[in-house]
Amino acid sequence: MHTVWKGAISFGLVHVPVKMHSATEDKDIFFRSLHKDCGHPINYEKTCRHCQKEIGPEEIVKGFEYEKGKFVVVKEEELEAIKPESSKIINILDFVHQSEIDPVYYQKAYYLSPDMTGAGAYSLLMEAIKQTGKIGIAKISIRSKSSLAAVRVVDNCLCLETMFYPDEIRSIKQVPNLPSQTTVSEKELEMAKMLIAQLSEPFDASKYTDDYRIALMELIQNKITGESVDIVSSPGETGKTNVIDLMAALQASLEATKPASTPAAPKRKRANKATGNVS
Repeated sequence: MHTVWKGAISFGLVHVPVKMHSATEDKDIFFRSLHKDCGHPINYEKTCRHCQKEIGPEEIVKGFEYEKGKFVVVKEEELEAIKPESSKIINILDFVHQSEIDPVYYQKAYYLSPDMTGAGAYSLLMEAIKQTGKIGIAKISIRSKSSLAAVRVVDNCLCLETMFYPDEIRSIKQVPNLPSQTTVSEKELEMAKMLIAQLSEPFDASKYTDDYRIALMELIQNKITGESVDIVSSPGETGKTNVIDLMAALQASLEATKPASTPAAPKRKRANKATGNVS
């Protein structure tokens, strides 16, 4: 597993030497733009719309658009002067309960492995986090970008998850059309809770797959091997109306998610004592 960062976790006066490895990978499928006639990739040239000419790298500067169509130019040396110092420390500031953090804050996950002679301190921090049920809130600088982060335990490994800062989370007040107050039917609510109970089970990540990516890879593989590809349309939604009968939908959902009942045992035939026949 590739090491993306190397340093130490610091909490109090304790230093835990660690290496950081990306815990996730991007499996999105990307396409190149090709020339239809010859099948070769298309180049994208950097051009100035105002001057109507191609621009070389030495002519390009960074600019921030502070108003529509108005930019302030920021020089590379100015950016260098305010760049955060390259730190090799994951500095834990506080320990909190994980339940206190809304998942909206989490950004990207990394695994941390013990480095050099740090196995003892690594195990100590991991066990302490496990037994207290808390996680560390830390600051870290990765590639000159300062990030907030959470340090927690996943199975038998320390995991660091970068987090958004509070001012990066948009206010709920910006969400349009939210109801000012919730008014629901008690009967509908009870049926909705029954449906949730019927659909509830322990989380198993292996159950969930990216069906679109799988189908897309099959399509690509078929094209590579020259096999014919049948175009299958996805089921349409014709006949749907905007009016939803909640009670009917809930009832149908409950019926559909009911566990299969055990078939009734066949009735035993009784013998007629007088004739010995069965009936």
